[in-house]
Amino acid sequence: MITKYFGDMLNSKVKIETDFNRNTVKDRYNDKNGVCLFGSFHFDYKNHFLKSPTSERHLTKKEAAVLKLLCLNKNNVLRREIALKLIWGKDDYFMGRSMDVYITKLRKFLKEDPSVSIVNVHNVGFKLEVKD
Repeated sequence: MITKYFGDMLNSKVKIETDFNRNTVKDRYNDKNGVCLFGSFHFDYKNHFLKSPTSERHLTKKEAAVLKLLCLNKNNVLRREIALKLIWGKDDYFMGRSMDVYITKLRKFLKEDPSVSIVNVHNVGFKLEVKD
């Protein structure tokens, strides 16, 4: 019984990772080169570069990974445990606090466009809200 439970968890993790890497997920970007356009921002994941009409910023690898997941789930909830497992490899308190720091940094970068925000969904995760 316990083996089945952990086997199901492993299968779920594999499915999440497969979906994350599958072309259909990548197709949610505006082009095939890893570029996401939202609000007034142009986000190039491959080069870890976030550009707006007034500024340009090079992101760290973790900042870019978090923003990529948020972009892939634009206007939908990104579950906290999924992001933690995909980016940090595990879901624990300390990794969660680390992710909170990256979310705070991204919010500072995105605050220049009032139509874009990262919203907390209590006890669930985060949502990149883009108002049209």
